[in-house]
Amino acid sequence: MRPTLDRMSLRSEIAEQPRVIGRLIELGWPEARTLARPLAAAEHLTIAARGSSDNAATYGKYLFESLAGLVTASAAPSLVTRYRAGPSFAGGAVVGISQSGSSPDVAAVVADARHAGAFTLAITNGARSKLARSAGATLLLRCGPERAVAATKTYLNSLGAVALLFSAIGGDDVARAELERMPDVLAEQIELSFARTAALDEYADGPGATVVARGVNYSTAHEIALKIRELSGLVVEAYSPADLMHGPIAAIRARWPVVAIAPTGPSHASVAETLPALEQRGARLVVVSDVPELLARARTPLPLVPGVPEWLSPLTAVIPGQVTAMRLAELRGVDVDAPLGLRKVTLTR
Repeated sequence: MRPTLDRMSLRSEIAEQPRVIGRLIELGWPEARTLARPLAAAEHLTIAARGSSDNAATYGKYLFESLAGLVTASAAPSLVTRYRAGPSFAGGAVVGISQSGSSPDVAAVVADARHAGAFTLAITNGARSKLARSAGATLLLRCGPERAVAATKTYLNSLGAVALLFSAIGGDDVARAELERMPDVLAEQIELSFARTAALDEYADGPGATVVARGVNYSTAHEIALKIRELSGLVVEAYSPADLMHGPIAAIRARWPVVAIAPTGPSHASVAETLPALEQRGARLVVVSDVPELLARARTPLPLVPGVPEWLSPLTAVIPGQVTAMRLAELRGVDVDAPLGLRKVTLTR
């Protein structure tokens, strides 16, 4: 059954995502083509972001660096706001990602770069926000108001904005066509993921979980870990398979939940190769994948819609994580629209 748009903001906003990304793709494409020129001409790219936006920035690093060939770094905002020793941005481009656009330190990095003569771009949902005013150009997320504290549709559209810019930089009609399919794919994924919520009930009483992914979905691992942690209060950490095997796997005991994100693509094998070690330790495997053989090994399979190219798989792979975070929080008696101690906008300086 397709989820209904009810009074619950979080559930409604998860369900809204196909529509809002469709609007971004349609209205944002002309802007993305214009913005692609100065981005492609830059000698290097720096992305400044916090929280969920920083996870979108990690996705951007993989697309712009690994696929588009543009050397991309993550900004350390404290160098600008605390140490007054920001790096030289000359000759490069700086992108600030902030869903609200209200993060002072992200805006400060962008303002500093603009003063240095770099091309600066704000990716934000706030057209009149501090970040938008600090940048030389803006790509709006076009999500409409996001009422729930946990970011869902603004995170997804941040990924969509990065994907738009990537396809525009490459002038790739195939990539654009693949992106234009995503609203329908996401609608199918949301329906599929909501249908699996009952399978998640056994994990509500545990102390935490581990999330594992690699490549373009390394960002997804961190976003899913963040969503579960901020909504339910469970202690959840994210690792790449390589980092997990270099020590942290020692903390995984019998019945510890491990979420393995492994859609079809070059990074799939790396995640799949960690499963025997996790099974040997008695972990409860939750597998997010479109690969039947891997789903068959899971205690809890969370299938992905097949046929999505890996570079766009973070848009679908995050959906089971959003639904999982919401379900676990509800089972633990948390008001998912007002989780204790959290605010919609966090002002970091």
